[in-house]
Amino acid sequence: MNWKDNLLTDDARIHALLESSRRIAVLGIKSDAEDKKPAHAVPRYLQKHGYDIIPVPVKDVGPTVLGQKPYHSVAEVPGPIDIVEVFRKPEDIGPHVDDLLAKKPRAVWFQLGIRNDAAAEQLARAGIQVVQDRCMKIELSRLTEQQGQHWPSA
Repeated sequence: MNWKDNLLTDDARIHALLESSRRIAVLGIKSDAEDKKPAHAVPRYLQKHGYDIIPVPVKDVGPTVLGQKPYHSVAEVPGPIDIVEVFRKPEDIGPHVDDLLAKKPRAVWFQLGIRNDAAAEQLARAGIQVVQDRCMKIELSRLTEQQGQHWPSA
């Protein structure tokens, strides 16, 4: 397989990823006190739609976020991860690539406005699917409406 096949840009492949995923680690999640910020509101939306959210904040957020224990790194999260949703500035993603590679989630999703082609290539070459510059909440809402389904399906 060509590594570029791991760069997901079309709706059908993004739809399949969202439909087949359950566990989402959120790198850069904000604390419950910052619930109006996208890095908290989007994971909360996903949680309300049946996804298991695992917080991976980059600063102290207290003992829980969205009722879940936070982890200091993606690699520390026990068990498999379907998607790592990334809320980091593009220039701040590089230092997290080794952590992401160590855990090897099925996919890494850079939120809307976040694009780092070098990191995406590294992850894709390692067999990890990558979505860039898309909001998971918007995509889930849009694709759910298109399909007339509620997600996740299982």
